[in-house]
Amino acid sequence: MNDTDDQPRHEGLEARIADAILPTLGQLGYELVRVQVSGKETPTVQIMADRADGATFTVEDCEAISHAVGAVLDVADPIKSEWSLEVSSAGIDRPLTRAKDWNRFAGHVATLELAIPQDGRKRFRGIALGADADVARMRLDDGTEIAFPRTNIRKAKLVLTDELIAATAAPPTEN
Repeated sequence: MNDTDDQPRHEGLEARIADAILPTLGQLGYELVRVQVSGKETPTVQIMADRADGATFTVEDCEAISHAVGAVLDVADPIKSEWSLEVSSAGIDRPLTRAKDWNRFAGHVATLELAIPQDGRKRFRGIALGADADVARMRLDDGTEIAFPRTNIRKAKLVLTDELIAATAAPPTEN
């Protein structure tokens, strides 16, 4: 699977926004992690992104994305009323929206919520084992390994643990 196929899955308005901004984000050197629209009166469009080069995400990155994406959305006009834009990094306890996220953070604790129950449940917690184009895999606390169709995952995210903090900490700089 190449990276262009490994996009987060969105529906409806969020999918239209994602489709509109993906080319611009790519040209600027960013990857889309998630689009989320919340609120009714004055909706907030939240864009969560990563740097394609893997470098630390900065306030300047947020500003660059905000200016470029704001301009794209003003032209595309997916929301006919007044709205606001919020841009952020994925953070440490990030959502797992792409196969590459599942694979990068394999071995770390994650939670997952399904749209349709599997084995009689909608919510799971365990160790992320990776993903491909079709399924994400997890080892549950009881040792059971389970595969979830990625199309059925409503949301998944890493759990903030000491191990995750240590794994994502910036390497010490040389003097």
